[in-house]
Amino acid sequence: MPLVEKEDQSMDQAAVREHAQTHCDALLAGDVDAAAAELSEELRSNIGPLLAQLPLPLTEATVESIEQGGTAFICVLRLVGESEEIRLQTRWKERDGRPTIVEASRISDATPEVGAAVPGSEEAEEDSGAG
Repeated sequence: MPLVEKEDQSMDQAAVREHAQTHCDALLAGDVDAAAAELSEELRSNIGPLLAQLPLPLTEATVESIEQGGTAFICVLRLVGESEEIRLQTRWKERDGRPTIVEASRISDATPEVGAAVPGSEEAEEDSGAG
């Protein structure tokens, strides 16, 4: 006996996470058609610019976070390629009874991590000193 039937209910965080992970898995496998299945018709019809933002081929693709915002869910994907790592913010809404990506934009990380040692800085050089 199923615990909860979701067919007639609105999407929830678990459903969005499942679809986001499916999207990540498809991108990681290089299966553009499967990845595109999670996109809205509007995004699918203009997929070129979206794919151009991604560091393909990917070596890692994970769901970083999911938050509800009004009638949509905001999901951040962490996508790692051979030479670059990006975070992609995706907005998911219910379309045809399932969670669907209706917007996607690259998040720019302009600030370095707090406490990260910059090569050539005093912190980085202290480790190489004689003790």
